Amino acid sequence: MFKKLKEKFKHEDETSEASSGQDQRSQFHPSNPYYTPPAQGQDSKASYQPPPGPPPGHSAASSSYAAPPLSSSEKYQPPPGPPPGHAASSYPSQPPPSWEPPPYHDWTVIPDNSVLPPPPSIGYESSPTANSTMDEGNRAFAWTEANPLWQPANLAPGIHAAIQNGQLALLKPPTYTGELSPQKQPGHWKCKTRAKCPDSCILTNLPTYSALWDSPLRTQRPKTIYFEVKVVGVGRGWRSLEEAEAGIAIGFVAPPYPLWRLPGWQRGSLGVHGDDGRKYVNDTWGGVDFTTAFQPGDTVGIGMTFAPPKDPPSYEQSQQGQLLDVGVFFTRNGVRDGGWDGNEELDQRSEGGTIGLRGECDLFPAIGVFGGVDFDVYFSPENWLYNPW
Repeated sequence: MFKKLKEKFKHEDETSEASSGQDQRSQFHPSNPYYTPPAQGQDSKASYQPPPGPPPGHSAASSSYAAPPLSSSEKYQPPPGPPPGHAASSYPSQPPPSWEPPPYHDWTVIPDNSVLPPPPSIGYESSPTANSTMDEGNRAFAWTEANPLWQPANLAPGIHAAIQNGQLALLKPPTYTGELSPQKQPGHWKCKTRAKCPDSCILTNLPTYSALWDSPLRTQRPKTIYFEVKVVGVGRGWRSLEEAEAGIAIGFVAPPYPLWRLPGWQRGSLGVHGDDGRKYVNDTWGGVDFTTAFQPGDTVGIGMTFAPPKDPPSYEQSQQGQLLDVGVFFTRNGVRDGGWDGNEELDQRSEGGTIGLRGECDLFPAIGVFGGVDFDVYFSPENWLYNPW
């Protein structure tokens, strides 16, 4: 019995070896896609090499296959810019490639100042011709402090139309000594003072600029006001205002105004004075150089133009009331003879600046006189030598 079992197991082992040898021979047959012919003198098992890449059915990502090392030129380079999750603004900016340092400036070279605008006019402490007393100036300042500027008046349409035609009357101030004579033609007045006439400011009965009617903020168009004065005679026996103890000034005033002061000396007023040729804008002192003295026979005019602002005002300007572009101009014998920006910054001594003159108040023509003078006033456009429009 044991002999039969031993023969049976021997037969099974021989069968298994034969089957295994047959399978191995089939793996190295040329019809097999992985077949690699063995080199001469080498055993087929020893010469076998696995094919490149992962075996069939495995992805490169899941394969444990190790790729050969990369050269230095093939090594991974990080992409430009910040890594994901970081904002580019968190990195300091660099100058562009074309950036160059500024050129060297030689501070020892003196620049050519001939192309620069002229320096601003310098105000004076007093006038070289005639000056009021300090007591009168202090009294006028206290008066304006106690009397605030008038609010704009609501004029009737008929009155506003009459103003445009120059139908204005002159009002005699308490200090004025002399004559104010209306002529046949509306808007024409002849005036003559006495030799000892003190400082006096003559105003009209109606404003030439009405803030409610004429403001460009309401009409969206410019508004120009203007009038002329002809200097007939100066003093008694004198040839010019510079030599005589007499003078004429022309300007505009926002009432109320101390009528014993010339236009331009106090708040809400401006004027050009004929004795020294200077301009005064809320200037109690000596004015600013502007033109030459008025001469007998001269016809002088003064005007103001209010226009919508070219540039929107800043918040600070709007709080200060500078909402309009304001230009002041002066004429002599029908020719324009200078002007200035009505919003220009004044000297620190001009308390209140240009308040009342920026289009927020009604403005009245004003003629200031002292001493003996003869003059004509023209409010009607048909009598003007200069056309302001």
